[in-house]
Amino acid sequence: MTNATKLLLAAACVLFLLVGVPALIAATGRNDLYYTLTSVALLSIISGGVWLTFYIGRINIGQGAFALLGGYVSAVLVTAYGISFWLTLPVAGLVCALASVLIGLPILRLRGVYFAMVTLTLTEVMRLLALAVPITNGAKGIVSIPLPGGVSLFGLTLIPDFATLENPRLAFYLASVVLMVLCFGALYRLVHSRIGHICLSLQQNEELASSIGVNIASIRVLAYAISSFLGGLGGAMFAAISQSIYPSSFTVADSVNFMLNCFLGGLHYVLGPILGTFALYFGWDLLFQTGVYQLLIFSSALIVLMLVLPNGLLSLRLPRKKGA
Repeated sequence: MTNATKLLLAAACVLFLLVGVPALIAATGRNDLYYTLTSVALLSIISGGVWLTFYIGRINIGQGAFALLGGYVSAVLVTAYGISFWLTLPVAGLVCALASVLIGLPILRLRGVYFAMVTLTLTEVMRLLALAVPITNGAKGIVSIPLPGGVSLFGLTLIPDFATLENPRLAFYLASVVLMVLCFGALYRLVHSRIGHICLSLQQNEELASSIGVNIASIRVLAYAISSFLGGLGGAMFAAISQSIYPSSFTVADSVNFMLNCFLGGLHYVLGPILGTFALYFGWDLLFQTGVYQLLIFSSALIVLMLVLPNGLLSLRLPRKKGA
């Protein structure tokens, strides 16, 4: 498949998400699907950050901590200081990136298993901090967060005021899809750049990469910072949609799910987190009717899928006919 074909296919997919999906929802009257699909888009962005740490050969089980941090940063800036949500969005990501650099500088020098063990505790540590720090309002959380306001440039409305819209769910869906497209477009460009090739060399053989002059520690920290930036973006958007943020908004279970999304979609594919999030989110809901057996069936299905398709769902190839 040529680059031009890939670009046309990507453009068609984006057009379908931005135009086709809303048209189908309007035709069926299932407005509740907007929140579901918005959640999938945001969860895939957060999982995309986890995927990037896998790309450098590190297991990240602490992404929920940065999603929680990003949500609180945005909520505090909006509610306490009256800053526009759209300005707090990159700020939340940058605060998470800075926090990850401070955390990553010491622990990314450790072997992979130790890094995974340390990240496993991060989400719970962040939850306890949210309970203890006064500005987060403890267990009560931050509620009544205003809907995102409008953005204008030279009298031209770029983003409407969500509070004035008849259907803010559609607006959140479109904003989340655009953010998802931008984030995964950036990830695709990153992994196909020189830095991306260096990251891949770390995954394959760190000693060999070090022997040719690659600064392993710096690349690891950079990748971890980008990963955490994506976690902060997703967490901030979730806080805006729910108009609230609590210490329990993101838990250790969420951090594990972010990791599973990457495994399920495919660790070798940039778009793996999107497909994995979609499959995990809807797969869990479909099994709701099984009652007490839901978790057993779900976990068994995940194990089987990982054994049959170790490279994820995107590694599945339809059999070709002979002579095709």
